[in-house]
Amino acid sequence: MPETASLTNSQSSLKVCVLIPTYNNQKTLAKVIDEVLTYTNNVILINDGSTDNTTSILKNYPNIVLIEYPENKGKGHALKLGFKKARELGFDYAITIDSDGQHFADDIPVFLEALHQEDRPVLLIGSRNMKQEGVPKGSSFGNRFSNFWFWFETGIRLSDTQSGYRAYPLIAIPKKYFTTRFEFEIEIIVRSAWKGIPVKNIPIKVHYDLQERVSHFRPYHDFFRISVLNTVLVLILLLYIKPRDFLRNFQKKNIRRFIKEDLLESKDSSSKKSTSIALGVFIGISPFWGFQTALVIFLAVILRLNKVLAFAFSNISIPPMIPVIIFLSLKIGGLFIPGNITLEAIKESPFDAIEASLLQYVLGSFILATAAAILFGVGSYLVLSLKAKNNKPTA
Repeated sequence: MPETASLTNSQSSLKVCVLIPTYNNQKTLAKVIDEVLTYTNNVILINDGSTDNTTSILKNYPNIVLIEYPENKGKGHALKLGFKKARELGFDYAITIDSDGQHFADDIPVFLEALHQEDRPVLLIGSRNMKQEGVPKGSSFGNRFSNFWFWFETGIRLSDTQSGYRAYPLIAIPKKYFTTRFEFEIEIIVRSAWKGIPVKNIPIKVHYDLQERVSHFRPYHDFFRISVLNTVLVLILLLYIKPRDFLRNFQKKNIRRFIKEDLLESKDSSSKKSTSIALGVFIGISPFWGFQTALVIFLAVILRLNKVLAFAFSNISIPPMIPVIIFLSLKIGGLFIPGNITLEAIKESPFDAIEASLLQYVLGSFILATAAAILFGVGSYLVLSLKAKNNKPTA
């Protein structure tokens, strides 16, 4: 009893509830609810369109908050409704537990203790021992697959990213999502990590009873949906998240610190630095307006170049330089496609000048970008190599 009292106080200070999404788990549902109720009365159960005896079972629990709807819409949809209801009721955290009997309610205090040790909102995922006897081989493989992509998309290494036993910080997690089914649990942890929410594992117990447990995971269909989701997340990572995070970090540096740390004292080789500079200059001059930052960071990541240098030199097309770059592009393009554009006309209305001679501009800008990239690349390589040579200790 002292432990229960302590748990009640802990829940009160943290404002924690337990969410139980369920779909056709009549064999284990009552047992899960009963065990959870020994630790808390703050229970929200979401009946995701069950067609078995679930509705009759739930009549025995009039004191829990119940969300029901007639058609199965997926675990992600159920969790989103649960999160919304929990926020409306004033809870700060929601611990989610599956209704198939694989989780132990006596791990709820483990989550609460871990939450108490944090000084900021955190998303906790229960880490199962996937090597223990009885764990389905498909679950073990799927978990390793998910762990890899989560690391690739966030840089965070976890031992278990598929466990449904979790603690969500309700105010901090994103409010909108792409998915509504099993893959939702992957999307929410990736996008939470992108928001800067720490995502961590804590050890929990797990029990697989093949006689009672009913899994609704469809190996081929759901694996395909998960693969599509990871493809979308990787694209968002490379085209938006990486450039966004990079810009935030870059804006914290002044010019002197940038030259010292990223240009002169970077551990990258002179050839890598100069190639990064050449890439930045090429993208900065090329006619990719509006996409230059995303494109240069994307290519720098793919080509494993120095992202800071590539981005910095892509800003060659700063406002004072834009009329000059457009003028030179049009002049060079005019050597192949006739046109007559003056610098004064470009200064007065650069977009009208481009529109009047678009093909001429595009061709000329690519030629100018290539020439400038070669000039900056070779020039920076010679300067950096000379500096590196002068910095070598003499015998």
